[in-house]
Amino acid sequence: MDKWEELYLAAKPLYKPHDVSPFIYAQHVVTAIEAENGEIFTGFCFEATAGVFHLCAERAAAFNMFQSSGQTKIKRIMTFRDHVPVKGDSMPCGACREFLLQLDVANSDIEFMVDYQKRSTVTLAELMPHWWGEQRLTEED
Repeated sequence: MDKWEELYLAAKPLYKPHDVSPFIYAQHVVTAIEAENGEIFTGFCFEATAGVFHLCAERAAAFNMFQSSGQTKIKRIMTFRDHVPVKGDSMPCGACREFLLQLDVANSDIEFMVDYQKRSTVTLAELMPHWWGEQRLTEED
């Protein structure tokens, strides 16, 4: 079993879309991430109409990783709904892309699964080629 299959199997049981209340919808997007040390962490999307507590699956998994282990570097991320990623239908939103780079600039090397059957991936650097934070990092050095 390759690491991508491990990630898929870790996240799949979390996929249970449901209304938590008339205002909150959860578990309709799930994620598994591989941390730098090889550990796998998972998370799911939690959407509240208030907007203040809208948490995407990727950020939930990264928070779980940091809370559990203190790690900030991520190797791989697989996000999906009711099926494995196909033709890029499971790319992270802009807020998640930004958060992952702010968590650790080395996360520009994260691989996101684009097409599970073909094992096609894309890096965060490819999704965010001109990240504004690079200038701030250069100024600090």
